[in-house]
Amino acid sequence: MRTSEIDGEVTGVLLAGGRSSRMGGREKALLDIGGKPMLLHVLARMRPQVGRIVINANGDPARFSGYCLPVVPDSIEGYAGPLAGLHAGMAWARRETPEARFIASMPIDCPFLPLDLVARLKATLLAGNSRCAIAASQGERHPVAGLWRTELADALAETLQQNVLALHRFADTQGCAVADFAPVDLGGVSIDPFFNVNAPADLERARALFATETARG
Repeated sequence: MRTSEIDGEVTGVLLAGGRSSRMGGREKALLDIGGKPMLLHVLARMRPQVGRIVINANGDPARFSGYCLPVVPDSIEGYAGPLAGLHAGMAWARRETPEARFIASMPIDCPFLPLDLVARLKATLLAGNSRCAIAASQGERHPVAGLWRTELADALAETLQQNVLALHRFADTQGCAVADFAPVDLGGVSIDPFFNVNAPADLERARALFATETARG
C-alpha cells in the first residue's frame, strides 16, 4: 500500500470511547503490541494522512497525556457508542479546525489500517458526490472507518436526539458511499486490514503478526 500525503482538509478522530469489556476493562489504546501501545501503531498509520488528530475517549483524559493530542469525551453519557464519539469529534473539529471540510473516523483497535485509507475514502466520496464514505473488506462494511463531511454535524445531533445510536444506521440514512479494501500481507499472512483487537486472543494474534512482519523487515 502506498502512503498518502497529509490532507489538511481532513481532521482525524480516533474513536476510543468504548468500555473494552471483552478486554476486561483494560484500555485497548494502551495495550502493548511489539513494545509500544496500540495507539502509536494507529497514529503511525494515520498521521501522514490527515491534518490534526483528536482522541475520542471517556473517563480520565490524563491517561493520554503523553501523546500531545486533545481528548474529547462522548457527546452524551453512558458509553453510547461510536456515533456519539463521531459527533463529539466533529464538534471539536468544527470548533478547532474550521478549515477542515471532512473528518476521518478511525477505530483505535485496528493496528493495521490501510495507509491509503483517507485518500481512498475521499476519492470514493467525491466520485459519488456523497456526504460520507465508509470502508469495506471481504464483504463486510466497517462504518467506524469512514470519512464524513463536517456539514453532517446537525444530522448527527438529530440522530442522537432520536436515540438512534448505531453508526451503521446513520451511515445508511446518509447514503454513504463504500470503498472496498483488499487484504494486506503481513509476514506472509493475508489479513483483513480492518482486523480489530477486541479480545485477548485478538491481541495475541496482532502481536504475532507484528513480530513476523518485523522479522521479515
